[in-house]
Amino acid sequence: MQTVRALRRVTKPSQWVRSVPQGKRSFSALPNYSASDADVQDQVSVEGKAKSRAAILDRPSSLNALSAPMVGRLKRLYESWEENPAISFVLMKGSGKTFCSGADVLPLYHSINEGNTEECKHFFGSLYNFVYLQGTYLKPNIAIMDGVTMGCGGGISIPGMFRVATDKTVLAHPEVQIGFHPDAGASYYLSRLPGYLGEYLALTGQKLDGVEMIACGLATHFCLHSRLGMVEERIGKLLTDDPTVIEASLAQYSDLVYPDNTSVLHKIEMIDRYFGLDTVEEIIEAMENEVADSGNEWCKKTLKQVKEASPLSLKITLQSIREGRFQTLDQCLTREYRISLCGVSKTVSGDFCEGIRARLVDKDFAPKWDPPRLENVSKDMVDCYFSPATDADDSESELKLPTAQREPYF
Repeated sequence: MQTVRALRRVTKPSQWVRSVPQGKRSFSALPNYSASDADVQDQVSVEGKAKSRAAILDRPSSLNALSAPMVGRLKRLYESWEENPAISFVLMKGSGKTFCSGADVLPLYHSINEGNTEECKHFFGSLYNFVYLQGTYLKPNIAIMDGVTMGCGGGISIPGMFRVATDKTVLAHPEVQIGFHPDAGASYYLSRLPGYLGEYLALTGQKLDGVEMIACGLATHFCLHSRLGMVEERIGKLLTDDPTVIEASLAQYSDLVYPDNTSVLHKIEMIDRYFGLDTVEEIIEAMENEVADSGNEWCKKTLKQVKEASPLSLKITLQSIREGRFQTLDQCLTREYRISLCGVSKTVSGDFCEGIRARLVDKDFAPKWDPPRLENVSKDMVDCYFSPATDADDSESELKLPTAQREPYF
């Protein structure tokens, strides 16, 4: 257990408190959405306690996938709660068996095919601004990641102060399987995992359970699903904004757990050996050599996962995670926004739409990637996704975050 113990990072809530000059916060106005206010309120409901508020993702039939109106409502709620002196802390959770399955990509798919990329720009801009709001929030915020937590479901929870995982939690970043990239701050928090675990998760889409999330630091607390009611009842009675008191209350019902013998965290040395290499080609070649020499089953499975992904997405994702290791949250979000907009514009490739078609529309699970092989992916293609807008007329292609008014507590 010594190896697993060494993985766990202990974070002190008291280090997260910081001041922001009053009167300098700037929040964007509410955009117009096609969905009615009643529809949006149904999709994100609110639960009020004496000194706290909870935002509940309430689209269980869609696995609580985030739509543009949902993101807009979350952002407005969190902004208003932050400004309200009567509210001490906030909480987010999902309804049903899922916390959040990520972005609702089908509307994006249809918008792109109809030539309306402005809706996609708005969605990503609003989502990434909300992630930044989470990562710079002035009050303690809690995310209860009970159930499936995929893609940007991690982005709207992991940057926050407290993240509660359960025995039902399943975290995954399968974006490369649909020709996209781990976004919404994923290149920030994945790049800070032990060793090269972040690269492994990003390039394979492999899942972590709640116990593994605690062990590698993605969650701050672990609680059995059956005890969540007691946790929520306990914190619902709190009348303080002191992070240490909230942390102690969450810890009161936390369970001490360790990954079992089958956990991928016991393969950290192998992960580092392969996913610490410089290029995707080198990673694949090294694992292929291992399979040829020893028939290693883990390498076989991992190779299959990597080879199913978009070759272009693999290269973009590896570079994104590597750059994220040396960047702040806002810098990661800015870069991810560039990558996302290049993807939806089809300037280089239509892999994002093709991946959605293959997995969610036609469901033939046979995407025709463009380019089809790693050797066809040039450096210029990859560089295009990371290049900032240089044309004054294209200024909206850059993400605007209130970095002068809000500083992350990471």
